Amino acid sequence: MIPAPMKRTAFSAILLLVAAMPAYAHVGAGATSSLSAGFMHPLSGLDHMTVMIAVGLWAALKGGKAIWAWPLAFVGVMLVGGALGMLHVSVPFVEPGILASVVALGLLVALAVDLPVSAGVAIIGLFALFHGHAHGTEVPENAGGLEYMAGFAVATALLHAIGIAAGLGLGIRFRGLARAAGAACAAVGVSLVFGVL
Repeated sequence: MIPAPMKRTAFSAILLLVAAMPAYAHVGAGATSSLSAGFMHPLSGLDHMTVMIAVGLWAALKGGKAIWAWPLAFVGVMLVGGALGMLHVSVPFVEPGILASVVALGLLVALAVDLPVSAGVAIIGLFALFHGHAHGTEVPENAGGLEYMAGFAVATALLHAIGIAAGLGLGIRFRGLARAAGAACAAVGVSLVFGVL
């Protein structure tokens, strides 16, 4: 049984994460040519924050190699997607893919889906490509974008670390809270799909 104060604290933390800032439609949202702009961008919308934390939570629930492989796959493929976006290489279904990532990763956490590490890398990599591409297309023509992408990668890794720390901190005993956070992520995704948020 989970003590009531811990339930309230976890619920409050989830609400703060969910209500922190509105999600922005990617292209043209804010400055995109400095390290600090890149660092702040994943913190600027619910779609970014929920997916990054969900990757960390799912990795923590899986344990083992997934704890480092899944976040590393997300950051690495996100940077590839960012480079493709900066080079104006077309990738289909970017925005629907981003919205799907919020719902799907939330459900993977909520249901504590136990997949092989390689399958998790493939799923996470696909979604990371969409996220990276969207942000690569935002970099202005007159900026190299490398500082922005570096900042974005660091912030993404930190959000993954928050998810991992939360998942590991809750441990087996409070696994239900990690799964509840995944359900909240999926609910955010559905709300974004239907324009509620």
